[in-house]
Amino acid sequence: MNKEKFSFRKRWMSFGYAFNGLKVLFAEEHNSRIHLVAAVLAIALGWTLKLSLAEWVAISLVIGAVFTAELFNSAIENLADHLAPQKNEKIKKVKDMAAAAVLVCAITAVAVACFIFLPKIWELFEKV
Repeated sequence: MNKEKFSFRKRWMSFGYAFNGLKVLFAEEHNSRIHLVAAVLAIALGWTLKLSLAEWVAISLVIGAVFTAELFNSAIENLADHLAPQKNEKIKKVKDMAAAAVLVCAITAVAVACFIFLPKIWELFEKV
């Protein structure tokens, strides 16, 4: 176990590494940009429809889950490509499963968005 003393400077630097990871994600992973656009649209629609606190919590959680899954997927893919740049069926299986995790999160996010937004949109059209 590391017995190094606590350092605010090192904790601050760790945030820099994390933000660099986000920068790499959006610079290199095309799907992350699609997720970002979807998140911005969900936030804009939520603002427009005046979501409740509970609805904002649900939307925030699924947005966070999708980006977390995308980050893990990208990390796994990068590590796997580094360790085994040649075609490898076991690596393919791992990468496919990581991609499936992102898909499951994205589908869940769409379902939550539908549960929250569709009744509110439907209500708007009924008033017209």
